[in-house]
Order: sequence, then C-alpha cells, then structure tokens
Amino acid sequence: MIKNMILLTVIIMDLLTGMEFDLFVPGFPELQHYFGLTPFWVEALLSVNFIGYCLSLFFVGGLADRYGRKPIILLGLIIFVIGSILCVCTKFYFFILIGRFLQGIGIAAPAILSFLIIADSYPLKEQQFLMAMLNASLNIAAGFAPVIGSYLTLYFHWQGNFISLLILGLMALCMTLIFIPHSKLSKHETSLSLHSYIPIFQSIPLMLLITAFLISCVPYWLFVGISPLLYIKDLSISLSHFGYYQGSLAFIFALGSIVFGLIIKNNDFGLKKLLFLTILMFTFSFILFVIATISNSTNPLFITLIMLSFCMGQIIPSVILYPLMLNYMPTAKGRVSAVFQGGRLVLTAIGLQIAGYFYTGSFQNIGIIICVFVLLTVISFYLVMNNRELMQSHKALM
Repeated sequence: MIKNMILLTVIIMDLLTGMEFDLFVPGFPELQHYFGLTPFWVEALLSVNFIGYCLSLFFVGGLADRYGRKPIILLGLIIFVIGSILCVCTKFYFFILIGRFLQGIGIAAPAILSFLIIADSYPLKEQQFLMAMLNASLNIAAGFAPVIGSYLTLYFHWQGNFISLLILGLMALCMTLIFIPHSKLSKHETSLSLHSYIPIFQSIPLMLLITAFLISCVPYWLFVGISPLLYIKDLSISLSHFGYYQGSLAFIFALGSIVFGLIIKNNDFGLKKLLFLTILMFTFSFILFVIATISNSTNPLFITLIMLSFCMGQIIPSVILYPLMLNYMPTAKGRVSAVFQGGRLVLTAIGLQIAGYFYTGSFQNIGIIICVFVLLTVISFYLVMNNRELMQSHKALM
C-alpha cells in the first residue's frame, strides 16, 4: 500500500511538471490580446519560467544528493505554490512574469527528483518498465492539459489555468509531505559548489548521452511553444479544437510508452537494435519536416502528423537510455538530472526566443529551426549507438 502511494505521489509530481507548461499555453492568444503583447513577449512567459528553472536546478541537484530528495522537493513545491498565487491574484503582466519565474524555480525540484525516488529503489530493468509507465502518465496529463487548458481559457479566461496549477501544486505538496520517505544519503558528502559537477562534464560517454537527449527534446518544445499562435491565430483553428491537435501528440506517446514498456518487461532486443530503429524513425520524420518546410504547409493535420512521427521516435531512448544516464554515476544522480534538465531548458528557451523573433505567421521559418535540431538528433544518437563505453555500461547495469 505504501509503495503504491509513493508511486502515485511521483505520478502527481510528474503530472504537475507536465501541466506546468502545457496547461496555460492555450491562453496565449487571450494573454496577447489582454495585455497587448507581441509574440516575443508572449513567449517570454515560457522563457522566464525556464530561466528560473535553470537557476534553481543546479542547486537542487547538489542539495538532493547531500540532504535527500524529500526536503528539497517540499521546498520547491512551496515556492511553486507562492508563484502560482502571484499569477492568480494579479492583473499586471509584470507580476505574472515574476510568478512564472517563481514557478520555474519551484518546479525544478519535483521535475528533477521525482524519478530519482524510483531510481534509488529499483534495479535498471525495473526502472525501464516504471519509466515507461511514468512516461505514459506524464504524457496522458500533457495530452489532457491543452484540452483542459483550452476549455479553462474558454470559460474562465487565462486566470483559470493558473488556478488549476495552484490546486495541483497544493496536492503534490501535501502528498509529498505524507507519503514520500526520507532517502538514504550517500556516505560521501556532496559538495554544494559547482565544482561537484565537474566529473559529469569530464565524462565523454555521459556527456554524449546527455547531449543526444538535449537535442532530441528541442523540436517538440519548439513546436508546443509556437503552435498556439500558428494554429489558432494564423491557421484559424478554434480554441476549443486546438487542444486536440496538441494533445494527440502526448496521447500517442503515452500509448506507445505503455506498449513498449510491456514489451521490454520480459524481452531483451539488444540496445543497438533498438537505437538503430530509433535513428530510422528520426530520419523519416526529418524528411517529412523538410517537405513541410519547403512547401510552407498550411495544413495543421499534416504538420501534427509529422511531429507525431518524431514523438514516436523519442519513446525508445526515453525508456531505455534515460535510466542509464541517471545510473551512469550512481552517487551523482541528482546532479546528472540537473545537468540534463538545465541544458534542455536553456536550449529550448533560446530556440523559443529565436522562433518568436523570426515567426512571421507561417510554418516555414519555424520548420527550418526544427529541421536543424531533428538532423542533429539523428547524428547524436548515431554516435551514442557506436559508443562502446555506453553499450558496455548498459550491459553491466542490466
């Protein structure tokens, strides 16, 4: 019973992490109109959140390796709740920016540390299965988030989305306080300085794996960040229907994660074969993105299906390689997770601001940026597949 409640609490934290981004983006057009914002300043609501996240996460990783997961998660959730209250209780754009910044600082702890609660307790094989199930729950939430967010905006305006995040944050805070146990700390005291991250950056195989993950995350978040403006404002998709386009990506990813998790639970197909299949899927999506970009597609269904093909390619590495990345340095799981999450958000924030700056009301300019990152994804995973140390480490941990 206790284990089930711990897993449920981790799922709630993952739901909050997923919805923190996706729930309020359907309100972008209304926020833009309400405050008279340019696309650049609309995207700033995401970027300032990412900045807060990045400033927080390096401290979160080191603190969690030194003091345990629970107290740091609780502190992060308290800060998130404060930021949510600020977003709800003000009608000034500047204070919403501050609230989003505090939300970013606070969400770093559950985002980085939630899976570590699982990684601290299970061997790699079980971690991969649980990772698949957590991916499914996270993406079901992400799938529902834009649909829910669309209707919240429709009936309760942009404030309704922030109220929902506040409620979910309070739920995660209470459940963490009650159900999450204090983790066993490493016998080696972890330094809280940035020097404790140096061994991670000195490990070429680990940095190769982290880099591959970082690059592969960017196309999806670029698409999610710009799609409200593209679909609703320029492709004339209604607010009530927009959520179904964006939500379908998360739902298919969730379904694929469940199926793949059940398949690998009792089967071993070999890491290289799975990575080769991943590379093929990414290559296929790259070709489709090039076609859509050159033709400057105005078909939202076609654009969504292309992104769907890319998301399907992300399933295998997220389930198989993510636990390997965390376990490559067993005493530095929090810091490894922090490096990954920080790099992901820095790249995404830069990409979003570039996309917002060059966005002209069509898919083409955004498509060029996405194509570059998809091509880099193919190359980086090819290098991972051919790295002996990573392949041997995976076998040893299994």
